[in-house]
Amino acid sequence: MKKRKLGLAFTFLLAAGTILGACGTDKAKDTKKDDTTTAPEVNKDAISIAMVTDTGGVHDKSFNQSAWKGIEEYGKENGFEKGDGGYDYLTSTDMADYEANINRLAHRDFGVIFGIGFLLKDAIETVAQQNPETKFALVDEESDVANVASIMFKEQEGAFLAGVAAARMTKSNKIGFVGGMEIPVIERFHAGFVAGVAAVNPDIKVDVQYTGNFDKAEDGKAAANRMYSSGVDIIFHAAGGTGNGVFSEAKERKAADKDAYVWVIGVDSDQYEEGKVGDDNITLTSMLKRVDIAVKLTAELAAKGEFPGGIITTYGLGDDGIELADSRGAIPDDILAEIKTYKEKIVSEEIVVPKDPNAK
Repeated sequence: MKKRKLGLAFTFLLAAGTILGACGTDKAKDTKKDDTTTAPEVNKDAISIAMVTDTGGVHDKSFNQSAWKGIEEYGKENGFEKGDGGYDYLTSTDMADYEANINRLAHRDFGVIFGIGFLLKDAIETVAQQNPETKFALVDEESDVANVASIMFKEQEGAFLAGVAAARMTKSNKIGFVGGMEIPVIERFHAGFVAGVAAVNPDIKVDVQYTGNFDKAEDGKAAANRMYSSGVDIIFHAAGGTGNGVFSEAKERKAADKDAYVWVIGVDSDQYEEGKVGDDNITLTSMLKRVDIAVKLTAELAAKGEFPGGIITTYGLGDDGIELADSRGAIPDDILAEIKTYKEKIVSEEIVVPKDPNAK
């Protein structure tokens, strides 16, 4: 199977978003003069796009939500409306919904249909083979079907930096990792995080627990409760909607005791807002997985006739597809400088981060 790197294009999209935001500010000032607003014209060169969520749903404050952010931004930037011929999503409440939802979108003639999560691989491939003229994209899994683009990430690289941050910030030398399902993508988070902690202090204990799901916040809360009660003071979650329970537990402890030293490291999206407790915040940082930008870039390639069907495109620290979110002052500058040094060593391949937590 072909593999491909699109780092420059990825970085360009990130920069373009910043520039467009600045331009938008100037336009806002101009429109105040006549108090009129006009919807952007439809870009006839753009392509309609849609996605099917996994069971975490589009508002999981994590993985699916990041993908929808990219879909929605692409649609609005090109003058599309939500619905047929524009951009849309279908929510899967059960694994049995995957194939049916993908089929529905295929029959609605969307230009590119995204399956969000490795669990959708079989359904995407089945429908793609039945609809060879339709373009599909699969996030977090690899496919060799000619009309399916595979979007992958080096989660272990960002998780390593999260581990460095946790190891430097812990006071108890007890750190936790809450994973969703015990599958390769989550194991990459697990392996990278443990390696990052060990790089700083191999004597720190990392308590690891998999909940077996991505959509049960109560399981995440129970895991966090056990960990914090045992002395863990920082938990990194890679559990989608289940991770919302980790935040709930930390916030309850902070609300009950303002001096409680409890932190959560978020995942996929910047989960700073999720960590607010009055004037405090228990989000140390978040490991960003830029699914939003990857989705937009794939759509743009399809619109230009360069759809990467049958190709694996992998994003990591080196092309800004993975990064740590702004800690808003929670992490001191000297530790941030150390994290930056580790990042440079990973990008230069001086450090090769393991993908398998069981590797020797």
